[in-house]
Amino acid sequence: MRLDKFICKHSDLSHRDSRWAVASGRVCVNDAVIQDARMEIDRFVRVTLDGQILQECKAHYIMLHKPPGYLSATSDPQHPTVMELMPPALRNELHIGGRLDRASTGLLILTNDGLWSRRLTEPGKKLPKVYRVATAEPIAADAEARFAEGFYFSTENLTTSPAQLLRLGEREAKVTIYEGRYHQIKRMFARVGNRVVSLHRESMGEIALDDALVPGGFRALTEAEIASV
Repeated sequence: MRLDKFICKHSDLSHRDSRWAVASGRVCVNDAVIQDARMEIDRFVRVTLDGQILQECKAHYIMLHKPPGYLSATSDPQHPTVMELMPPALRNELHIGGRLDRASTGLLILTNDGLWSRRLTEPGKKLPKVYRVATAEPIAADAEARFAEGFYFSTENLTTSPAQLLRLGEREAKVTIYEGRYHQIKRMFARVGNRVVSLHRESMGEIALDDALVPGGFRALTEAEIASV
C-alpha cells in the first residue's frame, strides 16, 4: 500500500492532508523520516505519525527441528502440535510453511509472512526439498529411474516432477523432490513396492536444518536464509 493511502486509512487525516503530513516530515517508517508519499509499505514495517505508532508488526521466520509425534497443525484435540514448541506469545501469529506428517522429523518453517511462505512452498517455484528416507524393504533396482520419470497420481490428475534418488544403503536413500504433494515420497516408494518407515527433511531450497538444533529446538532464520526464498 502507498504510504499516503496508509496514513489516510489509519488516521483522521484526509488523503490530501496525509500527503502533506508525509511531505512535511511528520511520518517515519522504521524510525526513518520518509517524505515520499508514493512509497510502498507492507505490514512488517513500523509506521509513526507525529510520534504516534500507527503500525508495528514484526515479521517472524523460524526454523524448527520437528521431533516425531507432533502434528504440523495449529491445534488438535488429541495430539501435540508443533505450535506447542513455540513461545506462547507467537503461537497465534505463526503458520506452517511446508508441513510434515506426525511421524516425520526434520526441517519445518514457521512464519507470519504469508507471501514469503507461498514462495517457499509453491510447486511452480521448483525449490528442491531434500529428505533422508528409510524403507521397510530393500530399495528396488529401478527406483532411481522410476523416480526420475515421475509418477502419475490419479487423485490429483498429475504426474510428479522428476525426482532424484541417491541410494545410501540397501534400505536408505536421500530423495530430492521439487513439489510437495500429499504424502508424496511415501506414495512414490509405494509405487516401487516399498514402504517408508522414517522420513527426515534436511533442507528446503537453500535453507538447511541447523545441525546444532536438537529435536524440538528452533531458531530465527538468518537474513541470507530469508532472502534465498
